[in-house]
Amino acid sequence: MSMQPKGLPRIPEQTVAVARAAFPKGSLAIRVRDRLAEVFADEPFAEAFGVRGAPGLSPAVLSLVTVLQFVEDLTDRQAAAMAVRAIDWKYALGVELGDTGFDASVLSKFRARLVGHGLERVVFDRLLEHCKDAQLIGAGGKQRTDSTHVISAVRDLNRLELAGESVRAALEVLAVAAPGWLADRIDVAEFAHRYGPRVNGWTLPSSKTKRDRLAVVFAQDGYALCRAAWATDAPVWIREIEAVRVLRQVLVQTYYAHTDTRGREVIKKREADDEGIPPGHLRLASPYDPDARWSAKGDEVFWMGYKVHLTETCHAPAEAEAEAEAVKKSGPAPNLITDVHTTEATVPDVKATAPVQQRLAEHDLKPAEHYLDAGYPSADLITAARKQQITMVTPVLLDHSPQARAAGGFDKTAFTIDWKVRQVRCPAGHTNMNWNPVKQHGQDAIVVTFSVLACRPCPFQNQCTTSRLGRRVLTLRPREPHEALARARAEQNSDDWKDKYALRAGIEGTINQALDITGIRRARYRGLPKVRLQHAFSATAINVIRLDAHWADQLLGGTRTSQLERLSYRLTA
Repeated sequence: MSMQPKGLPRIPEQTVAVARAAFPKGSLAIRVRDRLAEVFADEPFAEAFGVRGAPGLSPAVLSLVTVLQFVEDLTDRQAAAMAVRAIDWKYALGVELGDTGFDASVLSKFRARLVGHGLERVVFDRLLEHCKDAQLIGAGGKQRTDSTHVISAVRDLNRLELAGESVRAALEVLAVAAPGWLADRIDVAEFAHRYGPRVNGWTLPSSKTKRDRLAVVFAQDGYALCRAAWATDAPVWIREIEAVRVLRQVLVQTYYAHTDTRGREVIKKREADDEGIPPGHLRLASPYDPDARWSAKGDEVFWMGYKVHLTETCHAPAEAEAEAEAVKKSGPAPNLITDVHTTEATVPDVKATAPVQQRLAEHDLKPAEHYLDAGYPSADLITAARKQQITMVTPVLLDHSPQARAAGGFDKTAFTIDWKVRQVRCPAGHTNMNWNPVKQHGQDAIVVTFSVLACRPCPFQNQCTTSRLGRRVLTLRPREPHEALARARAEQNSDDWKDKYALRAGIEGTINQALDITGIRRARYRGLPKVRLQHAFSATAINVIRLDAHWADQLLGGTRTSQLERLSYRLTA
C-alpha cells in the first residue's frame, strides 16, 4: 500500500451547506476541522507507508477519525458508521454527502502501522506544537502529574490457569502455522480433548491433589511441545513464534524440572519458599499479552495490566470572586495534557518522573514548578530536576532513623558537615574518625564513623546511637543530593508547601474525565505499544474536548468552592 501526501481533502460545497444548516452553532467535529486542520497531515506518516502499490486512505483522514473515535468512545465499527451517517463527521473528513465510507478493519490496520513504526504519539505531539504556536501552553508555569492503573484486555489467570492456557495458546497457533508438523509430534485427539475449550478455573478440579496432578500434566505437555520445537530437525521459524516463546518462558517461571537419583525427570511447581518464583516485573501474567503484569497499590487496588501517567498544565486556584471576574473578561486558558506516559504496572511512579520531564524539555514545555505524587523521589532525581531549573513539589521520604523518630534524638541535621575537609562535627563537638566513599544499592554514598573512645564516655550517647559498639555511624549521600534532600525535607513540613502541594489534587479530575470519556483505565488492545497508542489518542481527545470548550466559551467544571470559603475570602481580601 502506498501513500500520496495530500492532507485533509477540501470540503465539498454541498457538505458545507448542509453541515452549516444542520449545526448553526457548530459542533466539535466541525470546529476541529476549522481550527486544527493543519494538525492532521500525511507527511509525518510517510515512513509507515510504501511508495509503490495501490494508494490507501489518507493517514491524515484516518488519524482524524481515530481522534473523533476516542472523543466519543466508539468502537471501530461505530466509528466507521459515523463516517457514513454523521454530517459533521463528513464535514470534518471533507467527503461528499453520498460517500460510503470505509471498512472498519482499516482503522485496525492503520493502528498496526503506527505501532510498527513507532508513530503512536505523532498526532498528540503535533497538537502540542499547535497549542504552543497559539500560546495556549509554553515553558515555565505549573504542571502536575499523577498515575492511574490500567486493566489489560485479557482475562485474569491464576498460576494453574496460566500454565494450561499457555500450552493451549501455543497449540492454537501451531495448528494454523504448522498443522502437519504438529500432528506428527503429538496425539491430536488427546490434546484436543484437554486443550480444546479454554482453561477455566470454574471447571478445574476442586481438590488440591487433582489440581496438583493437573499442573504436572500441563507441564509435561508443555515440555514435550518445547522439546519438539527446539529439536535439531524442527524448522527454526517454529521456535520464533511468539506463543511458543511465551510457553517456554511460562514453564521456566512456573516449574522446576530436575533429575532424581534414579535418573527420572521430576517436575515440581515453583514455590516462594524453595526454588522461588520470579519477581513481579519479570513474571508473565497472560500468554495473550506478554507485557501485562500483576501489581498492587496499597491494600485495596490489585490489578493486571499497565499504568499511565498524565501530565497537564495547571494554575493556582484563584479565589471565587477574582476567578469569576476573569472569566467574564476573557475566559480562563484551558488546562491541557502535555505528556502521557504508559508503563508496565510494576514500574514505580518515581521511575516515570525523569522520562516525563525529559519529554517536556524536548518540546520546550519545561515547567517552573512540577507537582507530582512520585512515590518518594530520590535525592538524585530532585537534584537532576533542579539542574533543569524545575522545582519538584512532591513528598520525599523522611528520615526514619531511630534518632529522627525519637523526640530528643540527634538525627543527621544535628551534625555539621564540612565537605571540603571531609569532616563531620557532632553536637558534642567531636569529629569523625573515618570518611569512606562507598557504593550502596548501586548509588554513591559516604560512610562516616566516629571513634569509640569519643562516643562511649559522651553524655549524649543515648540520644545519638543505639549501636552495640557504642559509636555513631552516619551514611550520607554526596554533597549536592544530600543538601537537596535535606532542603526538600525541611520545606515539606511548612504550611506553605502543603498549600502549594494541594494543587496536585486537580489532576484527579483529568483522570476521571479520561476515564468517563475514553475509558483510559481499561486497555482496548493487547501489548504495551498498542496500549501506548490508545493512551496517546485518549490524551489527544481530552485536549480536543478542552480546546473545543475554550473556543465555544463553555466553562468546564472547575474546583468546587464552598460558601464558607467565599465568605472567608471576602472577609480577608
